[in-house]
Order: sequence, then structure tokens, then C-alpha cells
Amino acid sequence: MTRHRVLVVDDHAAVRSGLTALLSDEVDLRPVGSAASAREALELAERLTPDVAVVDFQLGDRDGLTLCRQLKELPHPTRVLLYSAYADGPLALAAVIAGADGVVHKAALAEDLCRAIRTVASGGGAVPAISPASHAMVAECLEAEDLPILAMLVAGTEPDDIAEVLGVQPEWLTARRWAMVERLRRVSGRRVPASAARDGVRA
Repeated sequence: MTRHRVLVVDDHAAVRSGLTALLSDEVDLRPVGSAASAREALELAERLTPDVAVVDFQLGDRDGLTLCRQLKELPHPTRVLLYSAYADGPLALAAVIAGADGVVHKAALAEDLCRAIRTVASGGGAVPAISPASHAMVAECLEAEDLPILAMLVAGTEPDDIAEVLGVQPEWLTARRWAMVERLRRVSGRRVPASAARDGVRA
């Protein structure tokens, strides 16, 4: 049986301990480390090469979307499951735009969280269903040329392939994606910090 190696990233010690204990009880999941900050998470991910990082959205030194991009740029990229108390439509879509492989609500049942980790570790996506109201909200805030980009990202298309399909430079697509994150941040108010867009981390 394959045991998926998981890194837990949360700035609350109780959450880290709880998740580590939960994962330890699963025969196919193995917690390999825990981090209280994005900086520590990057150091551990580079050294431990986990299959999945379960990342809190709100960290002390930077937000989960920015950390997601940095984890994806490591020599051995880590798949990312964003773990948030605000896993609604706008945030879920912002996470997909930023490169996250899944999003799960902190109020989710333990079995649902473990299922999402397994799905992401196996190469799948675990984005929650988005309500019609959220779809309408997102459609109103994004520009028409953003919608094909969003659709391809949601479908799991790689950014380089999207750039090729659209006939644009990868750098243009990167800037466009962060502009989309910023628009979704404004729609969802406090939920998607501007720091992710300002960092402009390369896709």
C-alpha cells in the first residue's frame, strides 16, 4: 500500500497537533512534518519532499496562495491542499488560479479531509462545488478574456499549455492570473489578501 507523505502547515499549534494525530491514525497517510510559518514550510518541503502540503490560508508571514506558488517552484514540487475556514466559491477559484490542487473547509469532517488529501496526492483535484451565486459573483468581477483562462485552470490545464492555446507569453499569463486573484480578493472582501497578487510569483 502506498503511504502518502503529508506536510502540515498552520500557525496554530493545536491545529498542527490535531491534524498530525488524525493523519497518524490513517494507514495510507503519513505526516512527515509540520510548520508554523510559510518560511518553515518551504524549508521542510525542500528537505522532506512531501507528496502533499495541507496549507492554512492565513499564515503569520504570508498567505497560503503565495506559499502555494512557492511550493510549486521547488525542485520537487509539492501538491497543495488549501485548508481554510473561508473555502467558499471566490476563495476556491482564487486558489485554483494560484495553482492549488484542492481546497477543503476547516469545518470538514475528518474523513472528508483525508479523502481530499488522498485525491490530491493521487494527482486529482479536490475543489468544492461552487454555488450558482458564487459563479455569478465571479463572472461579474472577471473580464471576458479571463473566463477561458479560469475554465482551463479549473479543468487542470497546465499554465504553459494555456499560454500556448491562447497564443500569449507565459509572463503575460502569470500577470493576468494574479490580476484575477486580486479581483476575486475584492469580491470576497477580507478573504484573499492582496499580498498574493503583489508577490507576482512566477507560475
